Amino acid sequence: MRKLKFNHMLALASTVALVSGSQTVYAQQQDASAQVEEVVVTGFRASLANSISAKRESASVIDSVYAEDIGKLPDTSIAESLARLPGLAGERRDGRTSGIAIRGFNENYVATTLNGREILGIGDSRGVEFDLYPSEMLSGVDVYKTPNATQVNQGLGGIVNMKTLRPLDGASVISLSGAYEVNGLKSSNPDVDDNGHRLAFTYSEKFVDETLGVALTLATLESPSQEEQFRAWGYTDDGAGNTVLGGHDSYVRSSLMERDTISGVVQFRPNDTVSVTVDGLYIDFSETKVLRGLEEGTVWGGPSVTNVTDTVENGLVTAGHWDGFHSVIRNDGETKEGKLHSFGVNADFAINDNWSLNVDLSTSESEKEIISMESYSGTGRAGTTGQGAPAARSFVMTSTGVKYSAHPTLSTPDYSDPSVLRIAGPQAWGGGISSLTGGFDNAQDGFVNSPSIEESLDAFRIQFNGDVEWGIVNGLEVGAHYSDRSKSKVNYGAYLVAPGFYQADGSLPSDISEISDIAIPAEYIVGTADLSFLSLGSMVAYDGIGLYKSGFYREIDAGNYETDRKGDTYTIDEKVATAFVMANIDAGQLTGNAGIQIVSTDQKASGFDSVPVAPTADGTVQAVAVSDGDKYTDILPSLNLTYALTDDQNIRLAVARTMSRAVMDDLKPGRTVTFSFDAARRASNDPEFSAWSSTSGNAQLKPIKAVQIDLAYEYYFARDGLFSIAGFYKDLQNWHLEGSETIDFTSYFVPGYHDANMPGGTTFASFWGGNSSVFETNGGSVSGYEVQASIPFHLFSDALDGFGIIASGTFLDSTLVHNGESSDIPGFSDESYQFTAYYERAGFEARISGRKRTKFLTEVPGLSLRATPAMDMGAELWDAQIGYNFAESGIRGLEGLTVTLQAQNIFDEDTVNAESGDARRVTKYQNFGANYLLGFNYKF
Repeated sequence: MRKLKFNHMLALASTVALVSGSQTVYAQQQDASAQVEEVVVTGFRASLANSISAKRESASVIDSVYAEDIGKLPDTSIAESLARLPGLAGERRDGRTSGIAIRGFNENYVATTLNGREILGIGDSRGVEFDLYPSEMLSGVDVYKTPNATQVNQGLGGIVNMKTLRPLDGASVISLSGAYEVNGLKSSNPDVDDNGHRLAFTYSEKFVDETLGVALTLATLESPSQEEQFRAWGYTDDGAGNTVLGGHDSYVRSSLMERDTISGVVQFRPNDTVSVTVDGLYIDFSETKVLRGLEEGTVWGGPSVTNVTDTVENGLVTAGHWDGFHSVIRNDGETKEGKLHSFGVNADFAINDNWSLNVDLSTSESEKEIISMESYSGTGRAGTTGQGAPAARSFVMTSTGVKYSAHPTLSTPDYSDPSVLRIAGPQAWGGGISSLTGGFDNAQDGFVNSPSIEESLDAFRIQFNGDVEWGIVNGLEVGAHYSDRSKSKVNYGAYLVAPGFYQADGSLPSDISEISDIAIPAEYIVGTADLSFLSLGSMVAYDGIGLYKSGFYREIDAGNYETDRKGDTYTIDEKVATAFVMANIDAGQLTGNAGIQIVSTDQKASGFDSVPVAPTADGTVQAVAVSDGDKYTDILPSLNLTYALTDDQNIRLAVARTMSRAVMDDLKPGRTVTFSFDAARRASNDPEFSAWSSTSGNAQLKPIKAVQIDLAYEYYFARDGLFSIAGFYKDLQNWHLEGSETIDFTSYFVPGYHDANMPGGTTFASFWGGNSSVFETNGGSVSGYEVQASIPFHLFSDALDGFGIIASGTFLDSTLVHNGESSDIPGFSDESYQFTAYYERAGFEARISGRKRTKFLTEVPGLSLRATPAMDMGAELWDAQIGYNFAESGIRGLEGLTVTLQAQNIFDEDTVNAESGDARRVTKYQNFGANYLLGFNYKF
């Protein structure tokens, strides 16, 4: 058995002990407990009781979150609530919990539905960004860890089903809620505030003798976020056999997320035979970021780095000095705007006393546009005689990255003084566009990535439900589902050239002496940004996004010079038809279901093969349209059985074959070709040392599948008390890995260009080279177990009524080996823990919650904003909240009011990524600060 760390398992051990002891106490105090059970509880305790009841009654292995009240989940975001469930682990992005992993599989391997329908996100892949959906619009969330045959959207990790309010199924209400939000990390950027707010209004009413119900939720949010980030360029050899930091680009970020949501539901139930529900959802999402910092080389950056002296510990340079690098002052910005809307109609018809028909139609669309721009400034343009002095620094490696200090003998310019700086690239990074800039490599003064993504999903479902008497089978569900999904991406990018490079008449310079640079326009200077977290002092802050949008820069389309622009532009169409049948089982103490799905898929993708060619007026890239796809059928059986040992104890067994479809980006068909003019490579017969190489998607990828088995024991010793332990095993099949294959590049050869200046003539030694792509492997396995307990202290004494704890732990193992090398599963942490202590009585509410996960593989934005693998070292996060419900105060007019104060990340946990082979080689460090919210909820 895995050796567990005592400090992280203390809560679990205490909980298990309490459960064992509580059985005797509960038996002795059964009458008193029964009286307690009759007391009507609200708020968090009601939410907890409803979640436990849902787990108990479900035929599948599930965990749930229920709203404490109308428009009020236990946390301010869906992701935060989900991250507290056993087997689930949250992932912070830009300081907010946005991603969710279930049993070691991140959201790309989790099916997410809204009221049972597949829902779109606005991300680059299938995974839903959970902070897109306001908690105020939800009545609850169910997480299915084992599927049944009627659930046509499945995932290796599980299924998350978010549920909106149903007006005919609950009490009528008018509710208003709001919160004032402030970030504990003071903004280091002078033009972005560190406070925000959220407001929500919910209306739910019944009409026409309670046959017509209408519910409407309006929610708006402005949420700030701050960050201090060290980011390494990477690590390299220092020439003496040691490893040294190559350089860094570090910054302070300030963001403001804005989100407006309209969610509406209309229910019509005129009689017992007909019920119609219409759902609509509209979300308008935007996020604005400013990122300001310095980009500097330690040993990388060319011959301008003249001196490195160092201290070496176990092969790593841990301290030293460098000088001679012209710092790049970065005033970057990003705007992200997204919209999502969905509409659905669901109708139930009773055919007769035994059979009913359900029909569901839905449509949804999402779109996202990003402007992510880099603005370079420094002490002057690279290579010009007017360029000012370079930087000189001392550095020390720490567990959170690098700390800098003054060089012992040399000075660094004052980057907080606008008169020192010019809008121009201080490094010669414009070689990629030199053919268009007169052969000069110093024209690049910034860059903009502006991808746009559009996605649509239409679906139709029909299902017959019947009561039958076939031995132990008492019910039958038969149906079909059809969906048509399309996703397109255009990856636009451009080089930015500031005034001063081109001549006054717009012509190119003929000599470097004709190239100049300009001062930062005074109207765009907003103050200074504070980089003291790295001991780098202050730097000038100006509005880079504003400069870009004003037309200040000249744009040069990067798609004409970078093959990966068209190579990352695609459209993917996916048509899926599913037929299913499920039998419901009732054999006394044994209940459950057994069923099967037959899933037929037709997937097609179009994109571009992108090849470097001779420089022309149109650039250096040739793009050729290509398309590919596949058709296939999958069979997915499932079995869920529950055996009631007693009225309070269940044994569950579940067996299923489930699947997750390929990551959308991996299905693009295009190939991005690169070519090297290195003479040795062109003369080589070795495909691994070839002039040719490429990367590509794979439009024929079939879903990853898993045959899984679950076994669980559950003990429900009170309405709000639970102990369970669950073990599971997943046999992964057809896993997707990125690897290299040798291919023939003959069709990409351009005579007169690729063979130019070949030694000994124009004959290539070989046209074979390596292509990096995603391919299918045999797979591996994931196994593990979950322990959870909910202990209400009223079991021990009436004086403790209102107190309780909830604790869980998940422990995973994985085996994923290809060609003798182990691979990581995105989102896989081998250990995760959740703990909550609560008190709720007489209107008073208090909770403290903690969650911890060990390191896991994630993705970060890389070149061209493409998702790039990175290792997150894990985190331990603690939140707390206190509040008061005036319902029991006796104060007239305040009976519907609840006020709360919440603190998130109260211990200011940072996030650290490091190279997998050496945790000292920190690749990224992020500090976000704590977050505080003062909120209210009022029911009329």
